[in-house]
Amino acid sequence: MMRGGRSLVSSRPAFSNDGKKLLLCTANSVSIFSTFTGLQIGELEGHTALVTSVIVVPGTTSSKILCYCWTASLDGTIRYWDFAVPELMKTISINAPIHSMVLPALACQLIEGAERPLDQFAYISSQDMKQKDEQVPKWQILKCNLTKSRLCGGVILAKSKRPQLITVSPSGKYLGFCEKHKIRIWKVPAKDSDHAVHKTIRLHHTKELNTLAFHPSKRIVAAGDVTGRILIWKHFGERMFSVTDKLENGDVMDAKERPGVRGDDDADLCTTWHWHSTVVKVLFFSSDGAYLYSGGREGVLVVWQLDTGRKKFARFGSPLKYFTISSDPSLASVSCADNTLHLLKLPSMEILKTISGIQFPSSALKTYNGSSCDAALDSTAGIVAICTENCCIQLFSLLDDREISLVRVCERNHQPGDEITVIVNMVALSLDGCTMATIETRLHEEGIGGLISLKFWTSGSESKGFSLSTVIYEPHRDAGVSAITFRPAGKMAVSSSYGADFKIWVCSSGVQLEDPIINGGWTCHAVGSYKNKPMTAAAFSADGSVLAVAAERVITLWDPDRNVLVATIGESFEPISSLSFVGKSEYLLSLSKGSNPQLSVWSMSKMSTSWSCKMHAEGVSCAMDGLSFAVLALLCDPARNKAASNEASLKGVDGVILLYNVETPLPLATWFVKKARGGRISFVLPTDKSEADGKQLQMLCYMNSDHEYVLFDPYSEQLHNQKIIQRQRLVQSMDETGRFGYASIYGELPEFDLKPNQTSLVSATLPSEGRRPWETIFSGPSHALPPLPKLCSSFIESLLERRTAAVE
Repeated sequence: MMRGGRSLVSSRPAFSNDGKKLLLCTANSVSIFSTFTGLQIGELEGHTALVTSVIVVPGTTSSKILCYCWTASLDGTIRYWDFAVPELMKTISINAPIHSMVLPALACQLIEGAERPLDQFAYISSQDMKQKDEQVPKWQILKCNLTKSRLCGGVILAKSKRPQLITVSPSGKYLGFCEKHKIRIWKVPAKDSDHAVHKTIRLHHTKELNTLAFHPSKRIVAAGDVTGRILIWKHFGERMFSVTDKLENGDVMDAKERPGVRGDDDADLCTTWHWHSTVVKVLFFSSDGAYLYSGGREGVLVVWQLDTGRKKFARFGSPLKYFTISSDPSLASVSCADNTLHLLKLPSMEILKTISGIQFPSSALKTYNGSSCDAALDSTAGIVAICTENCCIQLFSLLDDREISLVRVCERNHQPGDEITVIVNMVALSLDGCTMATIETRLHEEGIGGLISLKFWTSGSESKGFSLSTVIYEPHRDAGVSAITFRPAGKMAVSSSYGADFKIWVCSSGVQLEDPIINGGWTCHAVGSYKNKPMTAAAFSADGSVLAVAAERVITLWDPDRNVLVATIGESFEPISSLSFVGKSEYLLSLSKGSNPQLSVWSMSKMSTSWSCKMHAEGVSCAMDGLSFAVLALLCDPARNKAASNEASLKGVDGVILLYNVETPLPLATWFVKKARGGRISFVLPTDKSEADGKQLQMLCYMNSDHEYVLFDPYSEQLHNQKIIQRQRLVQSMDETGRFGYASIYGELPEFDLKPNQTSLVSATLPSEGRRPWETIFSGPSHALPPLPKLCSSFIESLLERRTAAVE
């Protein structure tokens, strides 16, 4: 089983102390990337829910090689890792989801000469699981003693109705968060303890604040609001944080004791800067405090000079989410909303490496009323083509979980946040993956100016990049395209339309012309229709000799070479949305949606229905060689479905994958899944996997509505016991050492059972049997021998004689 498609920008990343590694929160794990190659080199697995925070323990100048980090998750645990191995070293259970976590003490240097390490404290934004009332705040800022693995009883710094992102100052002296029209700042006690005093102030604003940042050395805080303004307060907390009043029992001193309206905030000066047109998402001070970095939906990182207010710009083309600087001031990272992370060289803003995850679903297609297919899969190569937000097609490898290339479909100056006028709403790939077709729709502006373009793209045999071959404007006059598919063999494609016709397109590559653009062009070979009905779906048979086109509720069969209607099959209750031939068999599948959804299996030899089933099917995929097919169905009402357990429904399960043999209506296997609405399934042929009988192994890919996917063997009897397959991309950079000693030479060792069955051990070590195991225990190839610590116990036991009575 392989998982991929996870978000790389769900939380703020963290650099290792030497700057050679970058730790990213990816779903339930933390992925470790090399900043030198941009490839994943490791992973921290153990959390059972989304990881929300990762914090690297800083090292001194002499201990930069140390690789320890803390992580927090929605599963309610805080974990301590050695990410050089990687190995889990400690787990602290909070029993409540953790949205954010900071460790102020890590920002301070270790106290030299201390007899014992001081207790480490974490401040977390956690949910109150006991509170059920919607009107009562459910989220609270708590304090946790990491050394003693428990919460500090009675210390609740704040409560809120929504989760808060806590920010800590680089010096570790202050922490704060935005709360509607104000920011709250606490001073961390110099000698923190379970019942230390926490003084707090509030700084107010007229607009809702979204993010904040602390100056590394001075008492300066900056905050960004929803209108694009940046406010900078200087010398905050002069009155409150300088008082020496002492409270007991862990109480929190509140700034309301000193009236704190906007005109009387505890700060000497407040300056406002304004460049961004929308909400400010990113604020970060440079390590020397001379510059302030800001970013938002414009996709532009603004570098402000703090003393003069002068600014310079770096554009990335996608809304910004996080900006992080490593211990090396010349290395930084910026996380973008398109699931891309750039490694930057400061101060030139040169992009050194780009780590690209799978693109998120386009928001434009969610509001588009026409037909759309935002992803197409090359089953033979395991590549998926995805329509992106900025009118591009991303080619993504499912087997390697990494981007291959990005194809720009529409040449336009895309600006995030602008009104959407052009979208790429459909993409299709040929069986060999060398040809791609896209549908580009220019939306109407007050009923004027709409345009639909069909584009064919070709790819070279050695390159995965696509180049434009043919552009066809208004392929079906002013009607929308409902589907497009390629013939398995030969340069032929068909597009169906709601305008009551379909067109067969052929590539004129066989005609040698002087113009290279015309030489590889696509032209219309034939046009077909049936009783002036909308053509809603199309599919070719495995050998390409039969073309099935759905004429609303009727399936029509055509000879694609001669464009002759061969036959028609039955009539469904609702318009057919999908057609698929089952491998090389005589069966054809049809899916219908609407108030009376149905899955139907048609026999071509009998020209009738073989069997049918009423279900809300979201997608279907057929095995490339065989009689199997899989259906992704929605659980519209889990309460009525007895097969869906209450436990499954509580976990957000809304769909099920059904594996069928085409000859029987009883499913062979079922898997409950999440985020099924808008998801898809497809069979994939891994290039490096084969079965014992010589047949190639077919894996099933399920991709949910967020483009997270899983690849698994649907025919495996031990599916739930399979481990995650480590991809070949988990390689070490040439400039770093990720393993030590034996593991660096021979790889990781398997787990050895140090407590074998006593009876077998006695029979193997009795001298009466004439065996001398101590002479052969070290025999064998060096790469197969376990290390000495594991051999020691077995060697000592082999020298000892055991009495038979000891077995009783």
